[in-house]
Amino acid sequence: MDGNKVPNLPVPCEAVVKADAKVREVMAASILAKTARDKHMDEMALLYPQYGYAKHKGYPTKAHREAVLKYGPSPIQRLSFMVR
Repeated sequence: MDGNKVPNLPVPCEAVVKADAKVREVMAASILAKTARDKHMDEMALLYPQYGYAKHKGYPTKAHREAVLKYGPSPIQRLSFMVR
C-alpha cells in the first residue's frame, strides 16, 4: 500500500512510502485507478459541462477554480478543494 500508514483492513497489508514508484502491482493499480477516475470525470463533464471536468478531470487548475467561483461548487465537488 502506498503511504506510511496502514489502515485498519481485514487483510494483511504493508505501507510502503512511494510504492507507486517502487512496487509493480501498486504502479499498475495506480494507472488503472487514474484511468477509471478520468472516465468517471468525462461522464461528470456531461452532467456539469460548465465546470470543464473533461479537460482538467477535477484537478485544481486555474480554470477549475474559476468555474467554482463563478458557478459555486458542483454536487460532486470535494469540500477541501478551495482550501489549497
